[in-house]
Amino acid sequence: MMAKLLLRGLMSYPLLLSLLISCPPECHGGKILVMPIEGSRWVNTVLLIRELHARGHTVTVMRSADSWFMEEESPYYNSITVQHTKALFSKEFLTAFIGTLIEVEKGSASLLNFTPLQFISTLQNIHAVTCQVVSAMFEDRALMQRLNESQFDVLLTDPVLGHGILLAHYLKVPLVYNVRWALGADGHLFLAPSPTSYVPMLGSHLSDQMTFLQRVKNTLLHLMSQFRRRFILGPLYQAVCDRYFEPKVDFYELVQAADIWLMRVDFVFEFPRPTMPNVVYVGGFQCKPAEPLPQDLEDFVQSSGEHGVIVMSLGTFVGDVPRDFAESVAAAFAELPQKVIWKHAGERPSSLGNNTLLVKWMPQKDLLGHPKTRAFVAHGGTNGVQEAIYHGVPVVGIPLFHDQYDNLLRLKEKGGARILSVATVDKANVLQALRAVLHETSYREKMQRLSRLHRDQPMTPMDRAIFWIEFVMRHKGAAHLRTESYKMPWYSYHSLDVAVFLLAVIFGFMGTVFYTIRLFCCKVCFRKKIKYD
Repeated sequence: MMAKLLLRGLMSYPLLLSLLISCPPECHGGKILVMPIEGSRWVNTVLLIRELHARGHTVTVMRSADSWFMEEESPYYNSITVQHTKALFSKEFLTAFIGTLIEVEKGSASLLNFTPLQFISTLQNIHAVTCQVVSAMFEDRALMQRLNESQFDVLLTDPVLGHGILLAHYLKVPLVYNVRWALGADGHLFLAPSPTSYVPMLGSHLSDQMTFLQRVKNTLLHLMSQFRRRFILGPLYQAVCDRYFEPKVDFYELVQAADIWLMRVDFVFEFPRPTMPNVVYVGGFQCKPAEPLPQDLEDFVQSSGEHGVIVMSLGTFVGDVPRDFAESVAAAFAELPQKVIWKHAGERPSSLGNNTLLVKWMPQKDLLGHPKTRAFVAHGGTNGVQEAIYHGVPVVGIPLFHDQYDNLLRLKEKGGARILSVATVDKANVLQALRAVLHETSYREKMQRLSRLHRDQPMTPMDRAIFWIEFVMRHKGAAHLRTESYKMPWYSYHSLDVAVFLLAVIFGFMGTVFYTIRLFCCKVCFRKKIKYD
């Protein structure tokens, strides 16, 4: 009786009834396993985790026992702490490593103490330790049983290391990348054509418009990258595959078999290049409108008057810098009328002016989005560059290592940045670069244009990233978007076998024609000779 009355009541409100019919069934949250990387990569991964949690999904994070960024207790995720004897990255190791790179760049450290081969050896050791950690995980039967029983819907990882790739295959779950670099190379190199004639390689310091000699350099870097992947890093991970997986599992096929690549760039920033359907561009997904500053910072910013403020940060890993470098930068800041907020954890420079505030932490996005911010002095990390684009703030870049110069070069080519070398930083060139971006209106205008282009999208990068993670969960993968070319031998991928076959046919045909003509001519000559005789 009550059901009939309820139905009769609903029928009297057709609009309400239509809304109820059109509503989707209850959405059940999925189970997501995250295998993250420390440092700045964790900073943007945790934003994805928070958004996934807000949408009703259960997130589990695999973390190391000595992690200094990933908290064991969090309202946004459950954690599984992996006990192992060696850290993938320790804070002390990274601080010392970056400090050495700066000293080498400046020329104050002997190249005999840090050669390119030693740099490659250091990277090889990092990947070797990664393989040891994965092996220890696979040997931990209780851990593997727990992970298998959890029945995760998807695994999210950053493929700069291969541990998440191996774990996804072991658990037989769909794989999504939060990616820019994969195993030391641009992620695109693993799945999309990358012509070296106009696609600059990591570390090339080149744009997409190259001279002949630059193309030679770019091609050599590409070959070196292929060599490093195949003969230095590949065997480390392949040994794990051979030990724990079924026969004939190729590690690089596992890398390329990921369902969705959430690429942390967009073509407002990146040079145009070939891509694939399962590459989703989410550059700037970590960017948000600025929020009010803490009162002490707001008072300091407002005290700058019409001159505004300059923000300086050299990223997550760089807390301290060489003393002479800090003195040069501080002396340059002291000459400016602007106020400066500098993230600096080292010794206070003696040349520091009254206009400069040293802080150990800063709300970077809120400062960059403040209307009084005039310039951003940065190392060129992907997160900082994307935030500068989002807020339209011109950049003075001081790259330190890895992709930072290449990131800043893209901004420079688009007219939004000046680049300084660590090796030549002094008071004069810091002042010159800062005065250029502060007083030449083209820098701010170009960055404001990039900001407008970046924001003019049908959906936000974060919404796009979450949609595709959920898409993979709903459909148990996205194989229809993934090319199967990675299963082809290299000679078939480049159609070298086809070229050899066609050349054989052509030469065979030409040989047959030549032989036929020669035979015909010989017969004619033979007949003429007989007739003459």
